[in-house]
Amino acid sequence: MTSVVSLLVVGPLLAAMVGLGVRNRVRVRDVVTVGTLLLATGLAGWLLASVDADGTIVVRVGGWHPELGIVLVADLFAALILVVAMATILLVELFAIGQRRTAWGADPRLAGPILLVLTAGVSLAILTGDLFTLFVAFELILVSSYVLLTHQGRRGQVRSGMTYVVMNLLASSLFLLGLAYVYAATGTVNLALLAERIPELPDSTRIGLGLWFLVVFGTKAAIFPLFSWLPDSYPTAPTTITAVFAGLLTKIGVYALIRFHTLTGMDDLGPIILVVAGVTMLVGVAGALAQDDVKRILSFHIVSQIGYMLMGLGLFTVAGVAGAVLFLIHQIPIKTVLFLVGGLIEDSLGTSSLDRAGGLAGRRPLIAALFAIPALSLAGVPPFSGFIAKLALVDAGVAAAESPIVVVSLAASVLTLLSMTKIWLGVFWGTPPDGAKGNPEVTVPSPRSSGGRGHTMELATGMAVAVTLAIALFAGPLWSMSERAASGLIDPGVYIEQVLQ
Repeated sequence: MTSVVSLLVVGPLLAAMVGLGVRNRVRVRDVVTVGTLLLATGLAGWLLASVDADGTIVVRVGGWHPELGIVLVADLFAALILVVAMATILLVELFAIGQRRTAWGADPRLAGPILLVLTAGVSLAILTGDLFTLFVAFELILVSSYVLLTHQGRRGQVRSGMTYVVMNLLASSLFLLGLAYVYAATGTVNLALLAERIPELPDSTRIGLGLWFLVVFGTKAAIFPLFSWLPDSYPTAPTTITAVFAGLLTKIGVYALIRFHTLTGMDDLGPIILVVAGVTMLVGVAGALAQDDVKRILSFHIVSQIGYMLMGLGLFTVAGVAGAVLFLIHQIPIKTVLFLVGGLIEDSLGTSSLDRAGGLAGRRPLIAALFAIPALSLAGVPPFSGFIAKLALVDAGVAAAESPIVVVSLAASVLTLLSMTKIWLGVFWGTPPDGAKGNPEVTVPSPRSSGGRGHTMELATGMAVAVTLAIALFAGPLWSMSERAASGLIDPGVYIEQVLQ
């Protein structure tokens, strides 16, 4: 299985080079891109089954000792997130194939291959066992995401892209300084060794490191007050690009927060993280309620939902971290599918503005259904996956006697439902205003003139919805694996032994 772990990182990079070489040959490029993502999803599923059955898989690149070389570690936490991430990227690429000829689609000659580079960065960030390689993975993600964000060259995209890049470069600079600080204090950047050495540091040094990396990873995750770059950047990108960003990029930041702060025993920061979690929930959902555009509403909800994952981390209990892991598994496809539905709305109406839309449920009932299911799940309505994940977090909060964050999380869920109702009433109910059939500057096909392309987009979105329903259906086994993953994070003895043996 060690070759599978390596292939999940190297394979997409090699395929990206091939894809760029054949970028003008549509069918060959599509076969390379979709074939690679299918293979990556299959390998990730195989890896999860193997890790669940036989335990953590460790790859020492070049055979070097972990203190000196690069280590890839596929534990249960990494394997769970990896399989959901690969499946999500695959579905987004299928949607992109259907959308490419519309005014809202990304340039397929560039977007497909660069998406594979992003896939490699995501895989590396999830599988790496040391902080420096995590930094490299973040930079790989940053470069590819900036290209995807701005490749159409529109003024708004470039302007918003600059904000995105500046904030992430600031986080990267802080990351490098933090790496130097960690190495000076411990003599290593390997996570297993840090799990042994950081708890032995003086409290002031240990807490300082925890706060530093809370800022670094928190900027990537868009926590309060480090989220201002996100709502302006994401709505300007093509739908498929925004869907990938919404589903994965901030979640990789959350993944890094959970990985670093649990392995290194930063439970002292629990009260601070819980406060940040609560404010992130409320500020994000308040921002969503104030918007009148589907994409901007969903962008603010990315911020709000990050707060729930921080809540689980801030509890620093097995139940809390397990709830955060399950919520992370639920959020990746949910946010992706909501943005894909936003793309279907744009393709049908020529706009995602609430005051220029209306009546879509009567004309395109399938789109209404594809929106309703993930919207209810996002708000935590039973029996969908969002309810199960939020129930796990609330139960963990009650068990830990953290009533304030429990109350805030429930209030944020109610406000989330209100904002989803706002989209439903604005887009799917009533009738569109006179003269507001679409954006006059953009030629948009009628609902049925897109032929097979429209069906491909709906099929990909429907498959993404099916993934969210599968998470609810298999919540029992997923919760069991999340608990075991959380146990390994809270008590990293097994992780340390397997990496260093």
